[in-house]
Amino acid sequence: MIVTVTPNPALDLTWHVDRILPGGTHRADTGVARAGGKGLNVARVAHAEGAAVLAIATGGGATGAEFAEELATSGTPHALVPVQGATRRSVALVDAHLGDTTVVNERGVNPTDAEWQALLDAVRRAFAHPIPEPAGATRPTARAGSQPVLVVSGSLPPGAPDELLPSLIGIGRDAGAAVVVDTSGPALLAAADAGATVLKPNAAELAEATGIADPLSGACMLLNRGARLVLLSRGADGMLAITADEIVRARLAVPLAGNPTGAGDAAVAACAVLLAQGETDPEILLRRATAWSAAAVLMPLAGEIHDSWPALEAALIVDRPAVTELRPPAQAAPRKDPR
Repeated sequence: MIVTVTPNPALDLTWHVDRILPGGTHRADTGVARAGGKGLNVARVAHAEGAAVLAIATGGGATGAEFAEELATSGTPHALVPVQGATRRSVALVDAHLGDTTVVNERGVNPTDAEWQALLDAVRRAFAHPIPEPAGATRPTARAGSQPVLVVSGSLPPGAPDELLPSLIGIGRDAGAAVVVDTSGPALLAAADAGATVLKPNAAELAEATGIADPLSGACMLLNRGARLVLLSRGADGMLAITADEIVRARLAVPLAGNPTGAGDAAVAACAVLLAQGETDPEILLRRATAWSAAAVLMPLAGEIHDSWPALEAALIVDRPAVTELRPPAQAAPRKDPR
């Protein structure tokens, strides 16, 4: 079973406009509101592809009520921990002309210590009493698997306790689960220190967390601190799987245009579903993660992937690049004045 934890969920609001003009007034058709946050997007994709999943998140205030109502209608198995603070909002403006998306995320409100403890207890209960595999699943990814997986995905609200992420990872490891973490900032380093199985930063998040511009050196820092695999998102350049022993690259020949807001979450979902089936080969994880990530770009909302993902996976260019090919060129040293 896959348990996803979203420490800082959001009510996702999405509008599609013809073209975004800075400082301008825009008209759009009625937008879409849905329960979101990275962990919930992961759960939606995994559930739609036939995996047994339980999404755990917090919810509070008027936005939390709308959040809970939408999540209840989605069919995604979930457990919400009530909190006093209002669930934050995330606004996505999809530009049809440019084929990209502008996102504004509220930072969120930090739950109380008691509310955080309730979240930890909910995760423990999930592993103690796992939900059964879906009956009659027909998706090709729906093979039953006995490996429990914990996914902790998304930002932490300002003021969240430093021990929260290590505590969550510890609960997963105590349950024998593979642990996948997709976060940023100091939390990314904390996840590596706590022994996460897989970390999935993008290039900017990796550089910000490690202070290292070179992505390979940054990934090596995470591996040296305790992670086993780094899946590095590189946008239009695809993804890298980096372990202590190998580097594998996967990409499409021609990048896809669309809505990239759920691409990273789909990659995490792919990784979690395969890990739940007992698959640990970095290249196989990378192929599926890259294909699902690309398939998410073709969908209007985060938390969905296009049915063409098998064709996208078959079309991937996969290789093992030389280190020098991936590292940015070093700046030439200034020449000394010969005088």
